[in-house]
Amino acid sequence: MRRPVALRLQAALGTLALAAAAGVVLTMPETASAAAGGATGYATQNGGTTGGAGGQTVRATTGTAIHEALCGRAGSSTPIVIEVEGTINHGNTSKVSGDSCNTAADKIELKQVSNITIVGVGSGAVFDQLGIHIRESSNIIIQNVTVRNVKKSGSPTSNGGDAIGMESDVRNVWVDHSTLEASGGESEGYDGLFDMKDNTQYVTLSYSVLRNSGRGGLIGSSESDRSNGYVTFHHNLYENIDSRAPLLRGGTAHMYNNHYVSLNKSGINSRAGAKAKVDNNYFEDSKDVLGTFYTDEAGTWQVSGNIYDNVTWSERSGDNDPAGPDPQSTTTVSIPYSYTLDDASCVPSVVSATAGANKGLKVSDGSCTPQSPDPTDPTDPDPTDPTDPTDPTDPDPTDPPSGTNLSIGAGSDGSSKASGTSYGNVRDGDLGTYWSPAGTTGSVSVKWSSAQTVGKINIREAAGSEGTIGSYRVLNHDTGAVLASGSGAGVIAFSPVSLEKITFEITGASGTPKVAEFETYGG
Repeated sequence: MRRPVALRLQAALGTLALAAAAGVVLTMPETASAAAGGATGYATQNGGTTGGAGGQTVRATTGTAIHEALCGRAGSSTPIVIEVEGTINHGNTSKVSGDSCNTAADKIELKQVSNITIVGVGSGAVFDQLGIHIRESSNIIIQNVTVRNVKKSGSPTSNGGDAIGMESDVRNVWVDHSTLEASGGESEGYDGLFDMKDNTQYVTLSYSVLRNSGRGGLIGSSESDRSNGYVTFHHNLYENIDSRAPLLRGGTAHMYNNHYVSLNKSGINSRAGAKAKVDNNYFEDSKDVLGTFYTDEAGTWQVSGNIYDNVTWSERSGDNDPAGPDPQSTTTVSIPYSYTLDDASCVPSVVSATAGANKGLKVSDGSCTPQSPDPTDPTDPDPTDPTDPTDPTDPDPTDPPSGTNLSIGAGSDGSSKASGTSYGNVRDGDLGTYWSPAGTTGSVSVKWSSAQTVGKINIREAAGSEGTIGSYRVLNHDTGAVLASGSGAGVIAFSPVSLEKITFEITGASGTPKVAEFETYGG
């Protein structure tokens, strides 16, 4: 019989020897900081999850600085990437006021905001006894951070005891390569590591570690709170968790390629009409890893490819309905996004090499071999190692791509244009003509009557205006997906995609941009 969490592994959490610096928000190069390939799972649906891509990048070393960055934006939906380094705690986190934020002193508060990325960089970001609260918000990325020992009782308290908690009309959240941990269960003052309630949808938790807690997390705060769902959990390590790995009350969840070790009382608890798709996971040294527990309102599951290594199952009785000892599917679940499964037998090694903060953002491509992010991927520079502008692998913005410029003979449109300019000037092959937005920001598109495969564009500024364009996003106008983001004109490459309309969106500039040519090339 395993002892409760509080009696085991008390020494598992050390205190980082990081100074609690005063914390200053520093303006940094405007680059995206998301992992290679971008969001996965259900976070790719409902328009996708891009966080602060295309916005200003700032550095923060205190919780107050994080709140100042949120409050310093032009509006509550202005994109921003906040790079965090150091230890964030109660001593350096205060409430900050502003029209673009709604913060609190006892937590990192993402309330009534959107288009935000919080990413750990440098020596790492540790949220010590301080939770991250997401409420009435959308399009949020949290990556490469550690959140530990958040309490709902005792001292200090934060975020209702949740490491990361989401509630009240939350949409599109991607938490990736993070470590969420506690030092016990409810009797020791802790609650859930990853909780979603009150109409939270389209969430992915990937390549993360959840450990040493009585409760892993939940979807739905009660049997009647069934407005949540569409959540993906993949390539995560659940270790030394008593229950809720996770608890589903209604909704749909997809768990694949996770490694579950020492689930002490129960694991995936599907109840109140929930549907769980459980693919190619590795369950080890655990009890009752799947089923309906502690209620007579049953949930369902679809299982395939899982490995049960030293898993014990209790008897079915009353409100206890384990799926084992021979788990069989009780429903079917249709998954709307693409994904590639690692074989369950290699999940422990793959997850060990990839999951958690400060692992280099490594991922898996289904080959059972961890992959490092592509350093030349323009949508994903390593946030801990800004791109060297002299790096020979970077495209030369003055060196046009080879091949046929697909923009010649295409159509074009965009946002409001400055007087005397034309959308057509960006596709006429003439560097002497140009399009300008009505202000310093705006968008211009190239379009075709039938789909074209595009993998690279070249933005040429008119003579005398070179360097005016600051931050940008390249969009698949057909789907709204962000193909690339960054700063400055020139050659921009991305994974080839078939589309009928592609948009170059200028989100920041030092003056009035003048786009002489918007060239497009096949992949």
